[in-house]
Amino acid sequence: MPQDGTPNGDVSELDKLESDIISEIADASGLSDLDAVRVSALGKKGRVSALMQKLGGMSAEERKAFGQTVNALKGRVSDALEGRKAALEAAELESRLANERDDITLPVRPGPLAEGRIHPLSQVFDEVNEIFADMGFSVAEGPDIDTDDYCFTKLNIPAHHPARQDMDTFYLKEGADGNRMVLRPHTSPVQIRTMLNQKPPIRIIAPGRVYRCDSDQTHTPMFHQVEGLVIDEETHLGHLKWCLEEFCKAFFEVDEVKMRFRASHFPFTEPSMEVDIDAAAIGKPGQWLEILGSGMVHPNVIASCGLDPEKYQGFAFGMGLDRITMLKYGIPDLRDMFTGDLRWMKHYGFMPLDVPTLAGGMSS
Repeated sequence: MPQDGTPNGDVSELDKLESDIISEIADASGLSDLDAVRVSALGKKGRVSALMQKLGGMSAEERKAFGQTVNALKGRVSDALEGRKAALEAAELESRLANERDDITLPVRPGPLAEGRIHPLSQVFDEVNEIFADMGFSVAEGPDIDTDDYCFTKLNIPAHHPARQDMDTFYLKEGADGNRMVLRPHTSPVQIRTMLNQKPPIRIIAPGRVYRCDSDQTHTPMFHQVEGLVIDEETHLGHLKWCLEEFCKAFFEVDEVKMRFRASHFPFTEPSMEVDIDAAAIGKPGQWLEILGSGMVHPNVIASCGLDPEKYQGFAFGMGLDRITMLKYGIPDLRDMFTGDLRWMKHYGFMPLDVPTLAGGMSS
């Protein structure tokens, strides 16, 4: 019997058992296999636990020594299990990191060409300019704040006209020179400035912001307008009708368009006409839509700009850019155009590279 009190046969048996268990632990290829080794070695009916059953047939001295030996064996087996478990867990984690790798970086942002949008009004500005440029019109501009004289008097609008009342026009404080300044209610003062500074022939359009005291689903205090002016010695009403018909066909991108010219009255044109189009141009046949006002420039307007009405004549027209934008692109509420809602822009806006051309299409 050895010095620890364990019989020689038991020592040999314990060494072999420990060697077998350590070998099985080393051979375990996964955590489930390792757990099976643990149960078979240290479980209630495990091989190491079964050794304790031998204590009943031993003397007190042998029982103490054998118990210490078995406990030491159990400790070494437990340490071997923990070590192998840590190694297998590290290997499994490394394998998962290699095979289940997730890309947690942010995706590349598409950039302004993919995310940015051109406002429908800006698109329509370009469409209108493209169409009239093809007809030989140039673009003229003027200030948003102009004199009462340019906005009304030189346009043959009498002092008692409703358009000159505070309820319809935004007036500013009277200047030191006595001239009353207004936020222009139309772009007609650009026509006046052009006739004052340029000799005929004149062929211009005047797009821009205008201001009126009005606000509802189809009106806002600030909106957009484009007016056209032709002044020369030979222009007549037939030229006006042809010009507007060609514009409508190009703008609404249809081969034919039915138009109705209704007699009306504007102080700055004589004769004056309001123009309707058949809604079939926007895919809704069966009704007429008013889109603009027009007429031959009144002789008084020509004379007020220093030109001879006996020598020169011409036509003028004006339309709301916001209105024709709503008609063409199915926008139900004018006020939504000015809310700055990105969701609205995503829906109605145009890609930055959608440049309108007569050859490629206005809204390709």
